Amino acid sequence: MPGDVVHLRPLFGGEISSTFPNRFQDVSNIRDVPDHQEVFVDPSRDESLIFELLDFKHDVADNGSAAWFFQDLAREQDAEGTVVIEQSGVLEAPGLTHNNIPTVVTTAVGQMAISKGRQGREAQNIVKVYLANLRLKGVDTDVLITAYEPIVINPLSESADTVGAGLAVPAAQAGCMSMDEVIKLAVTNFKVYDWGLFGP
Repeated sequence: MPGDVVHLRPLFGGEISSTFPNRFQDVSNIRDVPDHQEVFVDPSRDESLIFELLDFKHDVADNGSAAWFFQDLAREQDAEGTVVIEQSGVLEAPGLTHNNIPTVVTTAVGQMAISKGRQGREAQNIVKVYLANLRLKGVDTDVLITAYEPIVINPLSESADTVGAGLAVPAAQAGCMSMDEVIKLAVTNFKVYDWGLFGP
């Protein structure tokens, strides 16, 4: 199935890499994307995968950090109907240890209603959001990997022109890897080649 072909993809100038399906196109240079983000989309399904490097939030506990970032994301996007469906405990990522300080990972899955770009609330789509927070404590950085999967496309949304309005076609039916599998793959294959990327 073409949607299931996966590749190792360079991120942030090749200083980092991850693995995910090749159907996701890099739009970081096309859209107005900040330097601390890399954005990949599958326009045919209106799905997206975002990698973001943030200053470490010392006031946020490891346990529940993904859920905290999920709620923060919902506030930023002026989302409605936001709900966290599940969240993981704290897991260590042994391959991402730096200066003998282990990286920890937490995840959250939830749902929210958001509109694209500058479209208003009347054009909101209902999306399922998968968020992983990799806490690179050795370099004071929180990495967010966020995957968006549409559940219902609003007829007034610009997405409706491409993927059609109404209930989104399930990944399995479309011959694609599901977004929960996409984010697991992206998280478990996340590698840092140059820790200097994060500063001194």
